[in-house]
Amino acid sequence: MSDRKRPTVGKRIAKLTIIVVCILMVLLIALTLWLPSYVMTGKRQTLNEAFEWQTDHYDTSFYKQLTKNTYTVSGDGGYILHAELLENPVPTTKYVILSHGYTDNRFGSLKYVQIYLDLGFNCIIYDLRGHGENEQTFTTYGVRESADLECIIKDSRSRYPDMTALGLHGESLGAATTLTCLGRKPDVDFAVADCGFSDIENVLRGGFENAHLPVFLTDVADIGANIRYGYSLKKMRPIDSLSNNEVPVLFIHGSEDSFILPKNSEDMYERTRGIKEIHLIPKAGHAESVLTEPELYGQYVKGFISKVYG
Repeated sequence: MSDRKRPTVGKRIAKLTIIVVCILMVLLIALTLWLPSYVMTGKRQTLNEAFEWQTDHYDTSFYKQLTKNTYTVSGDGGYILHAELLENPVPTTKYVILSHGYTDNRFGSLKYVQIYLDLGFNCIIYDLRGHGENEQTFTTYGVRESADLECIIKDSRSRYPDMTALGLHGESLGAATTLTCLGRKPDVDFAVADCGFSDIENVLRGGFENAHLPVFLTDVADIGANIRYGYSLKKMRPIDSLSNNEVPVLFIHGSEDSFILPKNSEDMYERTRGIKEIHLIPKAGHAESVLTEPELYGQYVKGFISKVYG
């Protein structure tokens, strides 16, 4: 009797094994497709949410007093970008384009505006693709965003023909976008990169490690990003755009940044050519440098721009 049951038990084990393997494969496929969505389409802030956050953390009253002009620019592939010119109260022909961080929008750049107003610049803030008032889409961590920024630069040169100076300033994703754009040889005088990443892969690996998750999920996310969006996370490397760059770059990073480690800026500082500076802001976390040491931050920007323009 027992001999007759053995094949039946064996078949059951085989069937169970097949079922378990199939379930695991389905879960792996689901994870492969879900991870890039989580990484590349995080919940964005509305303009109201972003402005409220700014107001809660510093004085934004200057914004209401500025003359503003909102407009749109055709970005990479015809993607429409929403932009806003903040005119300096004192007439000037100097301009700076500011790029915000991931999930934020153009109001996230307001924390830097007063610095540039004091230095005699008009400020152009805009929503990166997939953010703010723009049509929802996934983030490519500087790849298509840098092409969009190049469109903003060209539009600004055309829209404001009186322009005699043009600089770039970016925070986090905005810094990565700014630095990646330098590889396109844009017609700009300087760039300020605050807490940017050298490559998104190291940020993701660090994030998984901090969450006590296996780092191989980075590779899973990369495969999924290729399948779902047609982009490789491993190719999102702003540092590669700096090998032949000669646009002056000021790197600023919070010394206590545990999300995008200061080493990212240090590595990119070593890679770029020409006029360059790097400053780590003591006790500042991610994207907190200007809020932690506003006066010191302003001094660094002012000193660097003075060096650029002689």
